[in-house]
Amino acid sequence: MWASLRPDALRVLSDPLARRALSRYFSVMEDKLPARFHVCRKIGVPASRSDSEEELWAAHGRAMETFRTTLRKIDGGKLKLDELKTPEFSLLELKVELARRMLRKCRFCERRCGVDRTAGQKGVCGVGEKPRVASEFMHYGEEPELVPSYTIFFAGCTFKCRFCQNWDISQFPEEGAVADPKILARLAENAKRAGARNVNWVGGDPTPNLHAVLEALILCRVNIPSVWNSNMYLTREAMELLAGTQDIYLTDFKYGNDRCAERLSLVKNYFEVVSRNHLLAASDAELIIRHLVMPNHLECCTRKVLTWISENLGREVRVNIMDQYRPEYRASEFEDINRRITSEEMDKALEYVREAGLRNVIT
Repeated sequence: MWASLRPDALRVLSDPLARRALSRYFSVMEDKLPARFHVCRKIGVPASRSDSEEELWAAHGRAMETFRTTLRKIDGGKLKLDELKTPEFSLLELKVELARRMLRKCRFCERRCGVDRTAGQKGVCGVGEKPRVASEFMHYGEEPELVPSYTIFFAGCTFKCRFCQNWDISQFPEEGAVADPKILARLAENAKRAGARNVNWVGGDPTPNLHAVLEALILCRVNIPSVWNSNMYLTREAMELLAGTQDIYLTDFKYGNDRCAERLSLVKNYFEVVSRNHLLAASDAELIIRHLVMPNHLECCTRKVLTWISENLGREVRVNIMDQYRPEYRASEFEDINRRITSEEMDKALEYVREAGLRNVIT
């Protein structure tokens, strides 16, 4: 099936570092274990859509404990997914209900705009109630373990990066075509049959469309790993809704401090939020962390990010050190980032990898 892939996409199948860091992902990809969202669909919740939000969140907490216990049994070979009955109201349906309630006073990301997107209001991201897909295709340029990755690019983003390479998607949320969850589910199913290793929710950023992604997973009938490809600027509540539904968090850890984040991406409190969410993600599923090396940001960002990863997530976590920065969008307006990185800067980044002791690095 994958004979025509990049050589590294084939070699990674026997890479012990990759398989150890992403062991469950490989098992789902190879149909040895069910994707997490399928387990989520089998967890019953004794609650009703008419319950208060407070009651639903309490039920969610209890159901997540059941989910984690069930997942351990399935992963340990003590239980099979098809031995579980389909409940009247599942944990995944509860997550959709809570997400839709959050949509009325939007707090998916830490901007916490509080707008009612169900009434046509829009926050900073500019994304409405219904997702708009700017493009979708089988991606062969991702990390080797993901290729071929079926990527769904949502229009709009929670960040305003001055150097965004996808600015025509991220900064124009009205681009693309409306795609309801049923369409998203069918796209994922067709991609699996065509040989995709995963479905990859990206953008822009997928966060404004959290509700639609969760609903699509309810409708998806194939066993395919789900990849949340994000800047990780989600609220704690949004992270709780994601928990149990994603097989990989493909994260973008850009900045080592708040000053650079506010100046170049127009977001506040970046490091606290994104580092918190990496810890939450690591406690839930498996991670691939991307760090884009930027000119003149080796000390303030690259070194600090890599050190934090090593000290808080361990030396075996999968990290992609990316050298493809180019000055797109409005980068020419900023003297520190108006050029590509030099070979010396990339060498320095790799020196910081060694200094941090990270052992599972892609370049």
